[in-house]
Amino acid sequence: MGGNRNGAFQYQDFESPVLFASTLKLEGSKPFRISLISDPDMAANFWTSSHHKQLLDQEEVDVVHPLDKERGITLDDFKLIKMHMANYIWKLAQFVKVRQRVVATAVAYMRRVYTRKSMTEYDPRLVAPTCLYLASKAEESTVQARLLVFYLKKLYADEKHRYEIKDILEMEMKILEALNYYLVVFHPYRALSQLLQDAGLNDISMTQLTWGLVNDTYKMDLILVHAPHLIALACLYIASVLREKDTTAWFEELRIDMNVVKNISMEILDFYENHRMITDDRIIAALSKLKP
Repeated sequence: MGGNRNGAFQYQDFESPVLFASTLKLEGSKPFRISLISDPDMAANFWTSSHHKQLLDQEEVDVVHPLDKERGITLDDFKLIKMHMANYIWKLAQFVKVRQRVVATAVAYMRRVYTRKSMTEYDPRLVAPTCLYLASKAEESTVQARLLVFYLKKLYADEKHRYEIKDILEMEMKILEALNYYLVVFHPYRALSQLLQDAGLNDISMTQLTWGLVNDTYKMDLILVHAPHLIALACLYIASVLREKDTTAWFEELRIDMNVVKNISMEILDFYENHRMITDDRIIAALSKLKP
């Protein structure tokens, strides 16, 4: 949402890259300060937005609600369920044909909800499609609730996913209240487009790789913790290492704490490393702890 609307660059949803964290060494250079390219829209909007005001520390995000703890949901379960629901939103979005930004906004809503509400009271299997419904309206790409319900039933035959239109509409109101009606979400995509162009790295290979990396950051909670341009810089940094592009001089011209960029980069790489060890059985076991 926010700064992306009517931007000149139309992005696509590229396939996520396959990365192996163990092959990358990102901590080699000395810490230095860099300065970010100034984006007037970003300066005027993000820094004064509800999104900026709602950024949290990771410790605040990694809190399992007491009601969920009673069901035996651990922090690992909590993260797994959110990741699974992000994938669920993405799958549903393929059927209803919405832009990637709508998907990203929906995932951000879902993740925001669970910083305030329990999965016990707000069943993720209903919250996820409802967040997509709400995001489609917020991003002016409205999807009809009946269409979502149709594809939900097509995607999932089990009773736990068989919701009706009234369920979506009722949950929409609950989600709006949980979000305090703050629906603005800024995403890394616009900043990434500008950064790639400025760095002279906006060829198809780098664009696809960095866009895939940004897409995958929504499987984590980064959008709740870090400013979008920092996430974009971290993805560009990883991609430049993978593609063996020398961006040292370019980064030195920016004015931002490079340690923060590298820390975000390591979070992303740690996710890829850990993701390889996630099995369907682990996800099913976590989901089984939710109410029937």
